[in-house]
Amino acid sequence: MKIFLIMLAMFGFLHAQESLHKVVFDLTTGDVATLEKRLLSGIAYQKTHYESKLEELEVAVVIHGGAYKFFIKELAASPFKDDKVLKKAQTDLSKRLASMSETYGVEFFICAVGMKGLKIEESTLYDFVKIVPNSTIGLIDKQNEGFAYIPIR
Repeated sequence: MKIFLIMLAMFGFLHAQESLHKVVFDLTTGDVATLEKRLLSGIAYQKTHYESKLEELEVAVVIHGGAYKFFIKELAASPFKDDKVLKKAQTDLSKRLASMSETYGVEFFICAVGMKGLKIEESTLYDFVKIVPNSTIGLIDKQNEGFAYIPIR
């Protein structure tokens, strides 16, 4: 009986591992439409897909390249203050990104090296964004944790 219970527990553990999927998005696009289509709508669709199969999807996003601008609260004091398309979309994007974090548990990691180069202060970032030493380290860490790599350029 003990052996049966141990085997049953092991099977349950293995099945639980199989039902967890992980993805890290390498977000470098500065294009609003690409962000909306590939990241915001994409994550919602992917989460729904796995949930419909009673499976989980864990999502992380590593931010660098042209994507810094989407994660800044106050554009006026940033290098992106003159981006008219971003100004128009910022209110909606900020709500949707926050929802990704709150509703779907998406983790957002931003590159400290790029922040320094662009003179972006930590205090100007949304509260749900975490800082990593650089984007490569963030991507390496997530891939070593078993996350599939998807670039969004």
